[in-house]
Amino acid sequence: MNSTINVINNRTSLRRFSEIDVSKKHKDIIIESALRAPTAGNLMLYSIIKIEDKEILKTLSHTCDEQPFIASASFALIFLVDYQKLYDYFSYNNYFSYCKEQGLQPKFPELSDLLLGSEDAICAAQNSVIAAESIGVGSCYIGDIIENYEIHQKLLKLEKLTFPLGMVVFGNYPEGDRPKPRPRFDKKFIVFENEYKKLSKEELDDMFASISKNFNVNNTLGAKNTAQMIYGRKFGSEFSEEMRRSAKKAYEAWLSYKDEQMKFF
Repeated sequence: MNSTINVINNRTSLRRFSEIDVSKKHKDIIIESALRAPTAGNLMLYSIIKIEDKEILKTLSHTCDEQPFIASASFALIFLVDYQKLYDYFSYNNYFSYCKEQGLQPKFPELSDLLLGSEDAICAAQNSVIAAESIGVGSCYIGDIIENYEIHQKLLKLEKLTFPLGMVVFGNYPEGDRPKPRPRFDKKFIVFENEYKKLSKEELDDMFASISKNFNVNNTLGAKNTAQMIYGRKFGSEFSEEMRRSAKKAYEAWLSYKDEQMKFF
């Protein structure tokens, strides 16, 4: 097995970091690797905000669902879906005039564009994670950057056509403390041949059996089985509700760009 496959198979999320900061050389390698990710039309429909300021990291440790370890990270990268640069470029080069000359109705980013940009952004994020692991730098994805849109919009000065898709925090591994990778679901439950396969109750119980072994279900939010435990901890939780609310607000801001710009057409 080659070194790249070994890195992928042994990488795991790190939530406790060494006090030694990641070097500038390694930060540059991680970011340059992110920028080499696949991208739709080579347009790189994302931006990356590098956070090294300890006060901002501390703020994010609170706004991202109270996760103290974020504040102890060496740095973070926030991956934004970003159509602002593209549409500013169009605007500076008179795309409204072009539309009028060609008899076209101006089009603005919608859900499909957000999804396409999300593919770009998450590819870049995963490149950064694998690159970091390959040089001995640990990382952890923070999906909770989607929460508290209004706070993050102000903190990060986000424009309407940006969407905070994900954050990754980075730090060196503590001496002698390298977590072991957690098991994944068997591929028979995830990989299907040629078409989607709807799993039976028995197959789903088998799929989630490994999780059942690791939790005392009856002591988790009154759950009586693993499914109720997962729902209660994730989808029925307060943080999940905040994420839904916040994502809706961010998407409303995304869509409002059209009304703002059509005033000038």
